[in-house]
Amino acid sequence: MNLKVGDKVIVIAGKDKGKEGKIIEKKGERVKVEGVNIVKKHIKPNGQDQNGGIIDTEAFIHISNVNMIDPKTKKSTRIAHEIDKDGNKVRISSKSKTKLD
Repeated sequence: MNLKVGDKVIVIAGKDKGKEGKIIEKKGERVKVEGVNIVKKHIKPNGQDQNGGIIDTEAFIHISNVNMIDPKTKKSTRIAHEIDKDGNKVRISSKSKTKLD
């Protein structure tokens, strides 16, 4: 997968289409994006949280439903790979050819 935790992405499909945020967690082919796909979760009272209740939290969405935001143009872009002069593989923006790392 080309996306990493901390990347700024835009949602391109689903109920939150058009929203932007940073990837806060990645698990397999799914990612959690801050402020996107908010769901209500019911929490039982336990030793740490005496109250319990209903909280709002982010849920995972499929990685194919998000795209990287180009740092130069601030628009959605794909990720390409390139070998730099030191022989390291780096991620670059397909639209503006700027380095993403």
